[in-house]
Amino acid sequence: MNQSTLRNFSIIAHIDHGKSTLADRIIERSQIISPREFQNQLLDSMDLERERGISIKSHAITIPYRDYTLNLIDTPGHADFSYEVSRAIASCEGVLLLVDATQGVQAQTLSNLYLATEYGLEIVPLINKIDLPSADIEGVTHQIESVLGLDAPPVLVSAKVNQGIEELLEQIVARIPSPTGDSQRPLQARIFDSHYDPYRGVVVYLRLVDGILQAGDTICGQQHAAHFRVEEVGHFSIKPVAATILRAGEVGYMIANIKTISDVSIGDTITHVNRPCAKPLPGFRHVKPVVFSSLFPENNDLHLKLRQALEKLRLNDASLTFEPDSSQSLGLGFRCGFLGLLHLEIVRERIEREFDLSIITSAPSVRYEVDLVNGETITISAPAQFPNPQRINAIREPYVQVSIITPPAPIGKVMQLCNNRRALESDMRYLDEQKIEFHCKLPLAEIVYNFYDELKSVSSGFASFDYEFDRYRKVDLVKIEILVAGETVDALSILTHRMHAEKRARALCKLLCQQIPRHQFVIPIQAAVANRIIARENIPAYRKDVTSGLYGGDITRKKKLLSQQKKGKSKMKQVGRVQLPHDIFLSVLKQPEEH
Repeated sequence: MNQSTLRNFSIIAHIDHGKSTLADRIIERSQIISPREFQNQLLDSMDLERERGISIKSHAITIPYRDYTLNLIDTPGHADFSYEVSRAIASCEGVLLLVDATQGVQAQTLSNLYLATEYGLEIVPLINKIDLPSADIEGVTHQIESVLGLDAPPVLVSAKVNQGIEELLEQIVARIPSPTGDSQRPLQARIFDSHYDPYRGVVVYLRLVDGILQAGDTICGQQHAAHFRVEEVGHFSIKPVAATILRAGEVGYMIANIKTISDVSIGDTITHVNRPCAKPLPGFRHVKPVVFSSLFPENNDLHLKLRQALEKLRLNDASLTFEPDSSQSLGLGFRCGFLGLLHLEIVRERIEREFDLSIITSAPSVRYEVDLVNGETITISAPAQFPNPQRINAIREPYVQVSIITPPAPIGKVMQLCNNRRALESDMRYLDEQKIEFHCKLPLAEIVYNFYDELKSVSSGFASFDYEFDRYRKVDLVKIEILVAGETVDALSILTHRMHAEKRARALCKLLCQQIPRHQFVIPIQAAVANRIIARENIPAYRKDVTSGLYGGDITRKKKLLSQQKKGKSKMKQVGRVQLPHDIFLSVLKQPEEH
């Protein structure tokens, strides 16, 4: 294939700006699929992607246009999957930067622009949804010029009504450069995605920078020592199309009898074993989970089925990690690591839908670094791992750099929300008369729990939000233990900053009082920090009127019956046990943050 006719590009945009719809129109224009087989969000293969209107996994497709071959490498649409976005962008020569004509520049728009600029890509700005009555084409054009600093006039499209698609394709051919690379050099190819096929093993998505790849080659990754023999290579269409060879500059797939997805890493460099490349392509890093939560089956007999479900999900999602966990209240389960709160929700919903399992999820937490007095440093991600406070010298928690774009009206409430969640080094600037960009550094633990919902609430839905990891900072962390009728319920324990401990403990005790059913005896609900009770609520006992059957007589008869009832309740309190309903753990997970 002639490199001069190749164009490799991605579409990057903020959530809900119309990226999937635009991809649909480009594919529809190419006529590589019949109208009868076509469906909306064609590149979104999972039901969850269609329901939520976001891309969760990267996809790629080859589109013919005149004498050109256009390789569209689609990207996920959420900040949790930013590493996959960066690997897809690194495999391209240009990007289409999509901006909604009704919403303008948003937080992820800026984040994606900086990413594309870092890789030196050609950026083609687009304004979508120009057919809507509320579209502000002139204002958004001004934002693209002044805020994004792009001088080139934006392409005006409306993917919904198929307007401007032909002009867009012409701009892709004219403005995005063809790939450079030499097929005579040693093989150097970047992995930008992969998925597991139950019949053929791992299917690896590649962009060849140099060299050639064909069936029969023996290859290896720079990050893995294992060698594999290539069985098949090919290009992407609606369905994979086998080819005899892949050359420098092309995008395609490889099947090499790879049994597990952990044998390949996104961002790794593939090369020949007998003629390796001089150095790997830059930018690779291991994807590490940042949010942790324990998953338990509602029926503990289904523990093995939950393990099998997680193992099958990990075949298609290498960023999911899990290890055995146990709880006195919930039995056996697994401590799982996720890229973010959305990733957690996606995995939980897939387990319930695809494997017909009802599961209980513990409250999400992040990974802390703990320096012990003996000089040792450990990492913890669950309240059960929290060491004795007397052994702790210092604790550090992860901070993230947060970027929020909002209209001027709610900026005071947005700043107050961030300050209540321990914001540091905040600053802001006016992008134009209608947009303010607010920056601050926040603890990751504060934003993985209800922050996005509260931000949308205080800004009436107009604020957008993006973040990236900053560094670890010292924190005064405490463990809140919940005692129900004097017994510690480990599944309800949480880690929080000391300044918020009392408010969170009181809110948790009040919530449990509403959720736990009443018994024949008083149930105390207590919250403790380092064996000191800091909050308490009581669930009153049922009161049976034991004197209702009396029709007269001396008062001592009533006193005798009431005394017997009191002794019975006291004995019941000593031997009785409180059975916690499973719904209570979900209620605690959704508890609003108290600040």
